Amino acid sequence: MTSNIDTLVTVFGGSGFLGRHVVSALARRDYRIRVAVRRPELAGHLQPLGRVGQIHAVQANLRYPESVAAAMRGAHVAINLVGILAEGGAQKFDSVQGSGAGAVAQAAAAVGARMVHVSAIGADPDSPARYARSKAAGERAVHEAVPQATIFRPSVVFGPEDQFTNRFASLARMSPVLPLVGADTRLQPVYVGDVAAAIAEAVDGQAQPGVTYELGGPELLTMREILQIILQITDRKRLLLPLPFGLAGLQAMLLQFAPGAFKLTPDQVRMLQVDNVVSEAAKSAGLTLQGLGIQPDSLQAIAPSYLWRFRKTGQFARKTA
Repeated sequence: MTSNIDTLVTVFGGSGFLGRHVVSALARRDYRIRVAVRRPELAGHLQPLGRVGQIHAVQANLRYPESVAAAMRGAHVAINLVGILAEGGAQKFDSVQGSGAGAVAQAAAAVGARMVHVSAIGADPDSPARYARSKAAGERAVHEAVPQATIFRPSVVFGPEDQFTNRFASLARMSPVLPLVGADTRLQPVYVGDVAAAIAEAVDGQAQPGVTYELGGPELLTMREILQIILQITDRKRLLLPLPFGLAGLQAMLLQFAPGAFKLTPDQVRMLQVDNVVSEAAKSAGLTLQGLGIQPDSLQAIAPSYLWRFRKTGQFARKTA
């Protein structure tokens, strides 16, 4: 009988925030894992997630199809997690999330591998946001090369080391006022562990091929409500200052060059003008976490486990009961 250890899964972008959770989920299911990243020497933190020899890092860059093809040799499944929230240097939306996704799909097709591709809710070829248009282009390229590929569109993903809740918690520690862009825009924050579990289910063959799943948490929350939850968890009182989209767009022209938590791009402002939630069509078709048998965890249940370090009682003072 064939066991999972006989199946080699190449995970593109496996060293990132979502990637490490996906690698961990696959390792627990006994798959052999090849992690394809731009700098494999920085992927050593993944080794303890599996047994000796189970996880191996190789060099690959989605902008260079030859390296992608090399990373797929002998693999049975391809998982593409590569994505960027903002452009920088040679990392452009179109080359990473558009043609880059297509390069992975073409490499998977060349070796007859199955494919799982992670996109995002809001992917739309007609969106005013270049991020969303590039995500839609990536989905199209994936399905052209691998029609039976399973695509996952998560809402905003939260968890330890995310660039969402940690960013606002960090800002709250530094500033008495938090600018609020898209105060009434609704999101459906989804826990990174639940997204990783969905991807592992797809590798197991439990997801429908050739379709798109939309992944969201159990709650629909406005941006204002999310920031209020973060402030409550970190025990801070800050003024939330709603910004009209026009003013936010002007500020983003400068803040797109800011470092760390202060960075805000015009493209992100455009994305915040549209709700980022699971569609009724996906729910009716069962193309959700619940449709995969996964009961999603809420932001309020998970976030205290890692945002405690931002509490005003001190960065390293763990919350006590």
